[in-house]
Amino acid sequence: MPAPASSALRVLILLAATAGALAGAQPPVRPAPGHFHGHGDVGRPATRGDARYNGVTEEYTLTAGGTNVWDRRDEFHFVWRRLTGDFILHTRVAFHGDGADPHRKAGWMIRRSLNDDAPYVDAVVHGDGLTSLQFRRTAGGITEEIRSAVEGADVLQLERRGDTYVMSAARFGDTFTTTTLDALDLGDEVYVGLFLCAHHPEARERASFTNVRITRPAPEDFRPYRDYLGSRLEILDVESGRRQVVFESLDQPLEAPNWTVDGRALIFNTSGRTEARGRLHRFDLLTRQAAVIDTGPNIRNNNDHVLSFDGTMLGISDQSLQGVGSTIYTVPVTGGTPTRITTLAPSYLHGWSPDGRYLVYTGGRDGEFDIFRIPADGSGPEENLTRHPGLDDGPEYTPDGRYIYFNSMRGGRMQIWRMGPNGERPEQITDDEYNNWFPHVAPDGRSLVYIAFPPDIDPADHPYYKHVYLRHMPIDGGPARVIAYVYGGQGTINVPSWAPDGRSLAFVSNTGALD
Repeated sequence: MPAPASSALRVLILLAATAGALAGAQPPVRPAPGHFHGHGDVGRPATRGDARYNGVTEEYTLTAGGTNVWDRRDEFHFVWRRLTGDFILHTRVAFHGDGADPHRKAGWMIRRSLNDDAPYVDAVVHGDGLTSLQFRRTAGGITEEIRSAVEGADVLQLERRGDTYVMSAARFGDTFTTTTLDALDLGDEVYVGLFLCAHHPEARERASFTNVRITRPAPEDFRPYRDYLGSRLEILDVESGRRQVVFESLDQPLEAPNWTVDGRALIFNTSGRTEARGRLHRFDLLTRQAAVIDTGPNIRNNNDHVLSFDGTMLGISDQSLQGVGSTIYTVPVTGGTPTRITTLAPSYLHGWSPDGRYLVYTGGRDGEFDIFRIPADGSGPEENLTRHPGLDDGPEYTPDGRYIYFNSMRGGRMQIWRMGPNGERPEQITDDEYNNWFPHVAPDGRSLVYIAFPPDIDPADHPYYKHVYLRHMPIDGGPARVIAYVYGGQGTINVPSWAPDGRSLAFVSNTGALD
């Protein structure tokens, strides 16, 4: 199991628990906290199950008996809520102990009713490591199974797209392997939740579920930059992969959190179509309160904002000048009157040199997007550091100032590169099938984190609302491991977002309202 999150990251779940017995539930229904509405045994197993929730660690612990989830009827413990439409379910699961039977099962389930013979689909891992998508098409019908190529998965995701269900499974650190089931009709409103089955009539098993996320994805008619989903501001423990939601906004998109150098706050921008669009906010991690940062007339800030290494200044990319495009300014981190730095636009800020002398950014000039640097006080002209055809973006200095890391599609796919501080000696760092964006170097300079978009995304685009990975790798290149499986993309991790102690990251995931 992952290590418990530090006390500095403790949060309260924002969703209140509700309770009540629902039609079709054969066993007694008990109140359930967190994301769910109720829990109880399905099929009346001889050994009664239970569910507990820790609001500090955001961990669900289920105990359960039950003979099986298979054949024509089931016995297991279920913590659930009702949902309609399309959704994405995500968790990390860990069994406790060796278990009485290697076929004990834990995972996600989507079920037409709480009757023991109901049609259903699940994404499940067994005690012996078997990972599979199981389903029953009709009431009282025989269970069917599609086995995953992954053995011993502990990360499970189950997505509903109409009557199509997609299971994604991985061992933490690896990318997903997907399994798809078409034409399963469970009706629009279903029971959705976590389950555990002992696969033994007298046994009592236990399993824990962390990183539990229920996500409402963008609809099929979603219009980029016109329609928006809500956001979750999350903190990630890089070593263990444990995630916590510190703030949630279902009506106002949030983007691109920076971590202040004192470790006390996050700075993010809002987006969308409301009056708050483009304002910067300081989110206090102790009080869990957000306050607007005064940036004077510059109130259309985008998700390219950077703190100076000493933490005293904030660089912003603002679009308030009518007909000009994104322009770079600096302002005291506590707010004040911005100073304009770039005269040419569009310019999207991404990095500040450790000595405070330069800003590095992406600029659109003469039909090309290249990387530029400019004196941070605006005292000199910009310098073009890249002149290769194809988009170059996301430049960021290493803490020792020896390199600038960036992403470039000069080889076809978007990959991570680095160069010297004057643009010399460019070299490619990643080389895989994904489109990799926005490298962020750890405070100790030994590793970096970046966001990986799937291969079917246009390499020149980093859109909203996609299945993406946050990946962690050594600074000089080498094997990269997934540290977060995220529904997000644009605005998730555009800017430097490491905690000053190098143990945690801040990022944004997205979801629409569930109810």
